[in-house]
Amino acid sequence: MDITAMGLTELGQLLAGRQLSAPEIARAFLDRIRLEDSRWHSYLTLCEERAMTRAKAAQRALDGGTAGPLTGLPLAVKDNICIHGIRTTCASRMLADFVPPYTATAVERLEGAGMVVLGKTNMDEFAMGSTSQTSCFGGPENPAAPGRVPGGSSGGSAAAVAAGLAPAALGTDTGGSVQQPAAFCGLTGLRPTYGAVSRYGLIAFASSMDQIGPIARTPADCRLLFRAMAGQDPRDATSRKGTPPAAGGDAYIKTIGLPVEFYKDLSPETAALAARTAAAFENLGWRVREVSLPSYRYGVAAYYLLSSAEAASNLSRYDGVRYGLSGRGNTYAERVTDSRNRGFGREVERRILLGNYALSRGYYQQYYQRAAAVRESLRAEFDALFSACRLLLVPTAPEPAWPVGQKDSQPAEQYAADACTVPASLAGLPALTFPAGRTAAGLPVGMSLMGRAFDEEALLDAAEAFLEGGGV
Repeated sequence: MDITAMGLTELGQLLAGRQLSAPEIARAFLDRIRLEDSRWHSYLTLCEERAMTRAKAAQRALDGGTAGPLTGLPLAVKDNICIHGIRTTCASRMLADFVPPYTATAVERLEGAGMVVLGKTNMDEFAMGSTSQTSCFGGPENPAAPGRVPGGSSGGSAAAVAAGLAPAALGTDTGGSVQQPAAFCGLTGLRPTYGAVSRYGLIAFASSMDQIGPIARTPADCRLLFRAMAGQDPRDATSRKGTPPAAGGDAYIKTIGLPVEFYKDLSPETAALAARTAAAFENLGWRVREVSLPSYRYGVAAYYLLSSAEAASNLSRYDGVRYGLSGRGNTYAERVTDSRNRGFGREVERRILLGNYALSRGYYQQYYQRAAAVRESLRAEFDALFSACRLLLVPTAPEPAWPVGQKDSQPAEQYAADACTVPASLAGLPALTFPAGRTAAGLPVGMSLMGRAFDEEALLDAAEAFLEGGGV
């Protein structure tokens, strides 16, 4: 059997039936990584010795009858999520030698459930980008569409799963960085409700939007990981246990809204697959209706102003003295300048500049406060929509993955690719991307379901029903 072609659910069944052992599974993935990842460049650091030690411990739990549903299953982790003793770089020269003295709560919980971390995956530098090509170590390639980008910023995590180098992976989503890579690589990716998963141990980009989420082959696999990670954490004041919303009547439970603004400016094949996906949900018994989210048109601008402002604040700690790459010079100012010149890449510098500009005297009200007002408008509009619709169905991206290098000199075009994902991030809502078919050229296209806060189970149930029914 091809172990590396399987997802978490299949591997878990084989482990429970004693048809495979945890060390066999870990070894199969590690061997394939060493054999094939020179092509995809999805990993930055392998944890081979640590992984095998933990796989043997997991097997003892399996043999002793104390195992859970995740015991012995492998996992890849994005390289902005800290693991004690394992290099964590954010794909930046600024943190090229950083080894954390602590482990992120999300990883701690998954390892506590018996999972085996294989390694740390490639990404956009400090999670800033839509292609994963801003990594200072060189960007990954898309195994589901060779020669094209895997999406960003969790592109390494998505590429690892798509290439069979991990059955599932953790990514982080600030403005769509779990959803877009999952869509580009033909996978399922969940952005949880803001606060549903602890951010402790996640190196911050935009703290009011960052969330850790799973990328996997199926909604069922995402469900396993989400349930194990979720929950309040005393080390993260923004984390919440959360209560799933009341469902309402039968008509409400089976109503999906199609926000018309999301369906404009799509590539022809994306639009066609989106229409077929909506029709498939109708065939499954859902009532599908058009709705409107007027503030959508301002979403990208508001997101980049707010996230860049938060990034400028979060990254100000990297001064070459207390944090980050050691600076050279005779004065504090010289050391800061040297550290940042050598430590930060162009995209990170661009966003720091934009963020500081938006926060500066004379522009704060003109830009930052207006972006914050858009955020509140989006929240109010989502509340109104979810009073009539249980879920919303939208394209994950306006177009499929583009060739590596095609938009490197066009940051505004890359930012526009986030148009369909940033509204959920701004509103703090959950969103689940799932495969919706392929174009004539074989490029994956993803669709996303959005729901009310802490309604992740409804998203997962709907996507599972769609895929079990044959999709489009």
